[in-house]
Amino acid sequence: QVQLVESGGGLVQPGGSLTLSCAASGFTFSAFLMRWYRQAPGKERELVATISSNSGYINYADSVKGRFTISRDNAKSTVYLQMNSLKFEDTAVYYCNTAAKRDYWGQGTQVTVSS
Repeated sequence: QVQLVESGGGLVQPGGSLTLSCAASGFTFSAFLMRWYRQAPGKERELVATISSNSGYINYADSVKGRFTISRDNAKSTVYLQMNSLKFEDTAVYYCNTAAKRDYWGQGTQVTVSS
């Protein structure tokens, strides 16, 4: 069965950086598009970044463009989100999602940007 395990979150000061990882299993990772989402307290889940199966297509939400970088390693069945120049408003639980099973969500990883 599909399993996604997010990690790498934490507490960081404004302007800082974090790299999130999402380890996937239970499906042919290299065949499917992957996405990162986030959900801040009291808000709806928001799409942050998308990467196609071969990394040929990448897209970002306007709010993170130029600061975040999505990448993947198909050999390791892992997708990454490099986050730079973090802002208070980036505070959220971050989730990865696979087109192989759109209704599956892992436990997420908490990112808190605070001084």
